[in-house]
Amino acid sequence: MKGFAIVASLSFIMSAAPVFAQAAGQTQPKPAQPPATQPPKPTTPPATTPPAGTTPPATTPAPTVPPPAAQPPAPFPAGAKIAFINPQRIFQESVEGKAAYNRVQALIQKKQTEGQERQKQLAANQQKLQTSGGVMNEAARSQLEKEIEKQQVDGQRFQQDAQAEINELQQEVQNDFIKKVTPVIELVAKEKGLHMVFDVANAGLAWGDPGLDLTNDIIKRMDAGKTGGAAK
Repeated sequence: MKGFAIVASLSFIMSAAPVFAQAAGQTQPKPAQPPATQPPKPTTPPATTPPAGTTPPATTPAPTVPPPAAQPPAPFPAGAKIAFINPQRIFQESVEGKAAYNRVQALIQKKQTEGQERQKQLAANQQKLQTSGGVMNEAARSQLEKEIEKQQVDGQRFQQDAQAEINELQQEVQNDFIKKVTPVIELVAKEKGLHMVFDVANAGLAWGDPGLDLTNDIIKRMDAGKTGGAAK
């Protein structure tokens, strides 16, 4: 059962929406733009001139409110035998999790760029057929139509392969992260003499003492191992 409890939480973070929302060759119509209207001119109240010999009242600047001070972490309750973690925060805030997330985002961006370039080439041929198809000879027109059809088929296949590649990488980095975070959770739990550590995202936890949250401890311990520093 080790590690299985946090799979669902990380799956929620790593799951990406489909990279390509529409099939290649299908362009979405642009929404009609409403006619431009001139906004009504604001009415300016007439300036009032203070009577001669009088001094206008001085304006007092609004007081600046300092930002709220950061709250120190709650102390771990003495004698506690259970605790909880937030795996989503561990993934999003730890050095290891950020690196994994960036790997996936880099691949998504790469595939989106490739897909956009394919779409441009297809759109150019479709425009050429629309504007010049009537004056082409039969052979040239037929060749262009076949090229457009091939680009559409290849584009759809590219979308499917790209999404499959992204899903595979997401699963890979998720499994790798779980393998790395699980022993850290176990180590911190044993140091504190705990019997159980709950996943706050999946345990249905209605309330818990903030001091029982080990999330910061796990992040610090993971980052210390990644950077070679000492956890505090």
